[in-house]
Parts: sequence; structure tokens; C-alpha cells
Amino acid sequence: MTVSPPGHKPRIAISACLAGHDVRYNAGHKHSDLCRQLLGEHFNWVTVCPEVAIGLGVPREPIRLVGDPEHPIVTGSRDSGADLSGPLRAYGEQMAGELDDICGYVFMQKSPSCGLERVKVYQEDGRPALKSARGAYAAAFCDNRPDLPVEEEGRLHDPVLRENFISRVYAYADWQQLLLQGLSRGALVRFHARYKYLLMAHNPHAYRTLGKLLGSMTRDDDPQHVGPRYFSQLMQALRRCASRGTHCNVLLHLSGYLRNDLGQADKAELKQLIAQYQSGVVPLVVPLTLLKHHLRKHPTPYLMQQAYLQPHPENLGLRNAI
Repeated sequence: MTVSPPGHKPRIAISACLAGHDVRYNAGHKHSDLCRQLLGEHFNWVTVCPEVAIGLGVPREPIRLVGDPEHPIVTGSRDSGADLSGPLRAYGEQMAGELDDICGYVFMQKSPSCGLERVKVYQEDGRPALKSARGAYAAAFCDNRPDLPVEEEGRLHDPVLRENFISRVYAYADWQQLLLQGLSRGALVRFHARYKYLLMAHNPHAYRTLGKLLGSMTRDDDPQHVGPRYFSQLMQALRRCASRGTHCNVLLHLSGYLRNDLGQADKAELKQLIAQYQSGVVPLVVPLTLLKHHLRKHPTPYLMQQAYLQPHPENLGLRNAI
């Protein structure tokens, strides 16, 4: 399973203002109840404020992106004389290296330093350009950590995006544990075996591609070289949100393993709930709970290890709303 062992909480970096720290330009914060209350029980938070870290005071003049949206610079909103782009990007590169044990990052949306997308870029006439950009610190950080799960706090209020992000965080944490134990050919194959159906739900094409990648490994292939390439492709594939259709495809695949164990009535009930989920009548947790019930009664080791069945702690309730 991808869920971390008892007592181990994945570390996630978070914009300090979202953690309730008074670090914003107006000496305020943007405390996130979702992060601190809903998710706080399951993660250890690492707070970061790049603006304070590069020496900007609290309170301070607001900053903004200006110029070419492809290569914006960062200046004060009133005093445009100083370009803060270099320090913010340098700090992003620095933290990308220092925060080597985090499994994800939650950024403050729309921030000229931390925003991941749709950050306004102002022009000489004072109006924002049609094209937006990414915050300077976030851009540098993400360029150096392309496989790390990242998300903006605002987008986490969408149940599908929230479930997707947390699934990726636990997959990343699982990979970190694997690296600590040693990356052998067998360990890599076993890791992929656990993630096959989660991968199928998120990205059927990558499911086939990564299966071929590992299936073509020979004894001469060094897992230390194949492993990082495999994991990078896995994390990119998991960024795609699973749909009702792909979830149903996986549920039908998994229920197929029980065809010789279930009676006609049980098969019909499971099939009906999967169909009801696909049509939007019930959430994913309903057919999934029944499937897990049957698996407990008729355990199949290969299926019981599947990350898809529990990619994150059950008491988060993330699949109750998708």
C-alpha cells in the first residue's frame, strides 16, 4: 500500500501565509483551514516564505510581475527600480535542493513569488497582459523538482484535484521509502506491480508504456538508471486526473478477479454499483467499498497490495466526493 506506515507522516512544504504566519505584505496571513485542519493530521508541514527569506520586511510594499509574460521580472508595485527576480529564483533553486525530503508542496495562488499559474503580468500602461505567468520563486523551484507533486491551495478545494494531489504525495513518499531500502530490479518491478491499477485509472497510455519499459529490462540494465526514468514518467502520468470512465474500467478489471468466487447476485450488485458510479448516482467510495468487502472475504494477494484500493488514508474521505 502507498499509505505511510503508522507514525510516519510525509513532509509537505507550504507557503507560510497559508499556515497562518503573518508574513504577507500587509503583515497578515491567508490561513488555510483545509490544509491545517483537514490535512494537518496526516502531514508534517514545512513553512516557507521566499519574500521574507530574501530580506523583504513585514509589512512591505507589494510586489508584482511586469514585462514579458514569458520572462517577467519582479518589482515593487510602486517602486519599480529594484528587480527582485534574481533573488527569488536563486532562493527557489536553493530550496529545491535543501528540501530534499518533502513529498509535495502547496503554494499560495496568484502570488508573484509563489503562484503556480494565472499570475498577472503588468505592462507599462498598468494593465495586466493577456497571458499570465508563474511566480518567480515557484517557477525556479518547480524547474528543479519537476517530479514533485505541487498544487495551489485554491485548487485543492476541488475534490477531484485534491484527491489527485494527495494520491501523488503518497506515491512520492512510497518511492522515497523504496530508495531508502535500496533500488533493486526486483524492488522496482514490485513497486510497479502495486501501482499498475492506479496508473491505469489515471493514464491508460502510460500504463502500457511503463509496463513495456520494465518488461524490456534485462539483467544488464542498471535499476539505478532505469528507476529514476520510470518514476519520472509515473509521476507525470499521475498528474492526469482519473475520470469516471477510467475508474470504472479499473473497477471492472479488479472485479474480474472475483468472477469464480462470487455468486450471480453479488456479481450483479457490484456491476450495478459500478454503473451507478459511472452515471453519477453514487460516489466512487460506494462500489469501491463493496469490492473491498468481497476482497476481504476472498483475499487475493496481488489485489490486496494494489495502491489503487487505498492510495491515501481512508479517514481523509477523499473518495467520498468524487
